[in-house]
Amino acid sequence: GTENNHFPFNGRALGSYRFEATLIPVLSFEFISLESLFEKLSHPECYGGLIFTSPRALEAIKICLKEKSKNEAWSKSLKQKWDTKPVYVVGKATASLVEEIGLTPQGETSGNAEKLAEYICSREKSSSSALLFPCGALKREVLPTVLREKGIPLESLTVYQTTQHAHLQESLSSYFSQQGIPASIVFFSPSGVKFCLQHIQKLSGDFINHIKFAAIGPTTAEAMEAAGIPVSCTAESPTPQDLATGIQKALHLHNCSVPK
Repeated sequence: GTENNHFPFNGRALGSYRFEATLIPVLSFEFISLESLFEKLSHPECYGGLIFTSPRALEAIKICLKEKSKNEAWSKSLKQKWDTKPVYVVGKATASLVEEIGLTPQGETSGNAEKLAEYICSREKSSSSALLFPCGALKREVLPTVLREKGIPLESLTVYQTTQHAHLQESLSSYFSQQGIPASIVFFSPSGVKFCLQHIQKLSGDFINHIKFAAIGPTTAEAMEAAGIPVSCTAESPTPQDLATGIQKALHLHNCSVPK
């Protein structure tokens, strides 16, 4: 695998599907504009709700809440006010972090930004207050574009930047030298493709044609195709079970049933 700990994906999760999985951290995140984020969170009356398409956006809020005075303001009044408004999320990982800060997520089965945008459009009116969208610098424009076309007001705030993990090259080199060419490599994000591909090509050489490349979802699959990687499978939804099922089919492991 090639991505940061992307709950619920870890070696153990995929190990339970009879795969020996190694997770290699690809990305580092730098949090920015946290004062501005908390200032906006302090005015729930100005917004119609929240949108989260990444666990990192919740991490940004958690960093804010480590400060005692902000935590008190959140738990005494802000949390309750936000909880009367919709909190839209793209998947289970993000949903569980929303619950950890005391809010109720919805839309978690959508699985990607396109489907979440459709879900939001089916529930919001153009006359409503703006939805607050804390996001990363590399966010795709799909969700903002769909909402803008439907006239649903959105206020985006960049709260984190993505960079290559300091030990990425070293981690990949040591994996290939110790374990050899992997049967399959899973990408969890377009950034993962961007930062890893060159290293993987160099380490694999001609053996790259033997590797089955898997994508966690359609956005990542598109990035892989654009980079010239043959996509052997895309998980139907971003869960360990669906990913394992896809990899098993790609590797033709028919005798290896996925536990329900």
